[in-house]
Amino acid sequence: MSTPTQQLAAQGVSIWLDDLARRRITTGNLADLIANRNVTGITTNPTIFAGAISHGEGYQDQIAELAGRGASTDDAIFEITTTDVRDACNIMKPVNAATDGVDGRVSIEVSPDLAHDTDATIAQTAQLWQAVDRDNAFIKIPATKAGLAAITASIAAGISVNVTLIFSLQRYTEVMDAYLTGLEQARDAGRDLSRIHSVASFFVSRVDTEVDKRLDAIGTDAAAALRSKAGVANARLAYELYEQTFATDRAQALLNAGARPQRPLWASTGVKDPSLPDTLYVVDLVAPGTVNTMPEKTLEAVYDHAVITGDTVTGNYADAHAVMDGLAAVGVDIDDVTQLLEDEGVQKFIGSWHELKDTVTAALDSARGGSR
Repeated sequence: MSTPTQQLAAQGVSIWLDDLARRRITTGNLADLIANRNVTGITTNPTIFAGAISHGEGYQDQIAELAGRGASTDDAIFEITTTDVRDACNIMKPVNAATDGVDGRVSIEVSPDLAHDTDATIAQTAQLWQAVDRDNAFIKIPATKAGLAAITASIAAGISVNVTLIFSLQRYTEVMDAYLTGLEQARDAGRDLSRIHSVASFFVSRVDTEVDKRLDAIGTDAAAALRSKAGVANARLAYELYEQTFATDRAQALLNAGARPQRPLWASTGVKDPSLPDTLYVVDLVAPGTVNTMPEKTLEAVYDHAVITGDTVTGNYADAHAVMDGLAAVGVDIDDVTQLLEDEGVQKFIGSWHELKDTVTAALDSARGGSR
């Protein structure tokens, strides 16, 4: 009998862990998840690093060394996080080789403070890519308006990018255009397109959280019937857009020249409403060529009791459109929802970034004996 995670992988879904801490690297936990949970990639963000470092999980020696040479907080964060990502990339290297570069990927995010600064995002993307110095890294760029041009420039420079914080279908369309434009520029510059990879991280559960709050406020039976359906419907329509976009003559010309499709990645797949099945955003979003990045709690729930029935996306486009039409009919403005979520998403990551800075500052101060 195969496990649910094996079944999910057999359907063409790449299982990535939405968590990284040094203890996962040093204790063999990450290697174990690769061997026994079919994990083929890792995503990180400031929230994850803040939590890991605040718990002191294996960082004490490096922090002491950084404090001893007078490293600033920003420099310390840069060195700590790129060390973890580089080491995780090394562990993931066999997976990367076995999948022709598609999986075995580890993501690291540019500073959220730069989310609305195109030039600074481009510069830090290049800096992180050079510092990690591993072909199987991904640099995460948020899908803000300013991020779009940074995506294009980074792809054109041959840097593999994980585009994050995508909520709306309109922004997703712009993200795919930014990717294709970057590939065209890379091709024209003579780069090997087969070495450039990208995923587009489409957020799921946060859509339901916000939409359900609005449906509850409306309070009608028609509104109640739409609860907890928006997130999956929105993601399914994103996959429909993905299929349409990469079937165009423009995309096919690039694929024929060796380029890779920009795979959809389902993010924010931990269920936030305890009344919902804890594997909802996995089993209802099974489609070939996708990534599902899961917090460990969700990963273990999937391994334990998920029922994988095959592709649950491509045959459900009509139902997904009907959900969106229904939301509009009861008065939920999905464009307003997704713009709010993008704005909140950036602000949450900025908050986590400053929490990370405070944590590292305190750790450096402690290592120096409490004096700056």
